[in-house]
Amino acid sequence: MTKPMFVIWSVIAMSLINAAAQSRPGPLMHTYSVVARDTETGEMGVAVQSHWFSVGTIVSWAEAGVGVIATQSLVNPAFGPEGLQYLKAGKKADEVLQLLIAGDDGRDYRQLAIVDAGGRVAAWTGAQCIACAGHNTGEGFSVQANMMLQATVWPAMHAAFQSARGSLAERMLTALEAAEAAGGDIRGRQSAALLVVRAQPTGRIWEDRLIDLRIEDHPEPVKELRRLLRVDQAYKHMNAGDLAIERRDEITALREYGLAEQLFPENLEMRYWHAVSLANIGKLDEAQRIFQEVFQRDNNWRILTERIQAVGLLNVNQQQLRVLTAGK
Repeated sequence: MTKPMFVIWSVIAMSLINAAAQSRPGPLMHTYSVVARDTETGEMGVAVQSHWFSVGTIVSWAEAGVGVIATQSLVNPAFGPEGLQYLKAGKKADEVLQLLIAGDDGRDYRQLAIVDAGGRVAAWTGAQCIACAGHNTGEGFSVQANMMLQATVWPAMHAAFQSARGSLAERMLTALEAAEAAGGDIRGRQSAALLVVRAQPTGRIWEDRLIDLRIEDHPEPVKELRRLLRVDQAYKHMNAGDLAIERRDEITALREYGLAEQLFPENLEMRYWHAVSLANIGKLDEAQRIFQEVFQRDNNWRILTERIQAVGLLNVNQQQLRVLTAGK
């Protein structure tokens, strides 16, 4: 065989392999989800639940300043990264949806929703998606579901998202909770995910993703996602408190640690750093009370207290340290 003929047959073989790969159905991500943009902050997000392991790794796609995508049903995972690339190139949500659907032989089995950075929305439910399946779009958001117990699921999500108050993450979670209340996935529940990105990129990916929570396998994934959102908010206050400590801004640190403790009072670390902030502004009696409660539950925090005083993070003298760490 001549070299040119070999090249021709190689190209043909690769084309056949790619066509076969595209025709194979993806994971069975029969699920319900919401994609949305916050009209006030410009933040964008995806929230999803499914009776399938680790739903967030396949369904949810988002990039700050670009848009958000949910790809589900007999999912085509390529819709996520390819859709974001189209959006980044300047195409609008409806243009991207048409490009993705037109190029997919399995389009009748797909469900796809896109919100771009301008708040434009596009959604698709293929004719062969397993009932009950459908989607509703609204200003800056779309809800979609397939293989639901009842056709009331996505209308309930639509109404819940529109009437919900709070952050974008809280409103999307409210939509998921409404889906569960309306019957949810006919198979039950297993995993959930919540992803929120900034309105504009910072150039630092780790800062662009404001929330990235996944429940991979749980009997009540939406409830667990709600709990973790509260924990996530608490740790954001903790991080703000840590930054304030670095700047020697004890008042701000005290406020942030206090807010963290309110959100997650059972967490010893949040109570501990609240006590540190109290001690650093001279409220030693209040600090000692919290310290002793923490030490009684875990003596390692007492040991740590001596160490942070040694590096200047606890602003007390040796006598005060002995009082704070004394056992009762």
